[in-house]
Amino acid sequence: MIQVNARAAFSQEGPFKLTTIERRELLPQDVLIEIKYAGICHSDIHTVRGEWGPVKYPLVPGHEIAGIVSQIGSGVTKYAVGDRVGVGCMVDSCGECSSCRQGEEQYCLEGNTGTYGATDRHGHYTQGGYSTHIVVTEDFVVRIPDSLPLDAAAPLLCAGITTYSPLRHWGAAPGKKVAVVGLGGLGHMAVKIAHAMGAEVTVLSQSLKKKEDGLQLGADHYYATTDPETFKQLAGSFDLIINTVSAQVNINAFLSLLALDGTLVNVGAPADPLAVNAFSLIGHRRSFAGSMIGGIRETQEMLDFCAEHQIASEIEVISADQIDEAWERVLASDVRYRFVIDISTMGKA
Repeated sequence: MIQVNARAAFSQEGPFKLTTIERRELLPQDVLIEIKYAGICHSDIHTVRGEWGPVKYPLVPGHEIAGIVSQIGSGVTKYAVGDRVGVGCMVDSCGECSSCRQGEEQYCLEGNTGTYGATDRHGHYTQGGYSTHIVVTEDFVVRIPDSLPLDAAAPLLCAGITTYSPLRHWGAAPGKKVAVVGLGGLGHMAVKIAHAMGAEVTVLSQSLKKKEDGLQLGADHYYATTDPETFKQLAGSFDLIINTVSAQVNINAFLSLLALDGTLVNVGAPADPLAVNAFSLIGHRRSFAGSMIGGIRETQEMLDFCAEHQIASEIEVISADQIDEAWERVLASDVRYRFVIDISTMGKA
């Protein structure tokens, strides 16, 4: 096994501690990646705090990973030492079911293997990107284009693909009206990507305090959802709504903003159920849907799209010693718009 330095949570309450974890020795199809940057996703917080189910501690989160290939297995053909690469939310799948064969590994019928907090096919408990190195089979590694800075590219491996996939699937394009609920880590990427796809983009946020940011990121319109007039004024307006909020919201109120045959897609994942009134759907043949990240092929497509359109995440780079503080700021919505850990500050256990 390969010993690497990491920051791990040893309980739901934290704090993060410097430790060492084991990575497997390289198998023929494996790639060893020296991690340069790791984004902090709200999913990390939900998982470590047990809000999505029980986990085993110590746990190293992090599934927005950008780094450099430092070693390859004897059978690797897709990558070479020195390549700029990324790893997202999953590191394996069965590879044989109908979803995997379609390149939709995130919907693997046997369940994909999460980058952290899962048991892989080798019987190892997966540990994520708040660490100096990771070993991943080459089929679950993506190439980061040279024009994307590694630090700002890291959040694309979750926040980018999580918003790109539904925008692409439901046809964000010129002539389409797209609303984005929430202007946070996911929301700001949804705005950038939907704008680049040519859609007319509206941000729906609790207040107008980020309005200037939203317009600069590519939104055409910005409304406060705490203003009752917003829902009256925008009723029946949108072809597609992307809800990025990982907390309870009034889904029925947002469904009322859809046009005939419009779709509201949930990409935020709150711990508690969301209530939907059937009459919010049947009156205008509206749909309420969900979407989870994207397959490996689509993730590469997203990175290439972002490179072509010069899209990257808006980030605040922090040291490994600031992870606990950053988590509290994420919970307080005090980040514009993604924290990224500089792994060179990891330290040695």
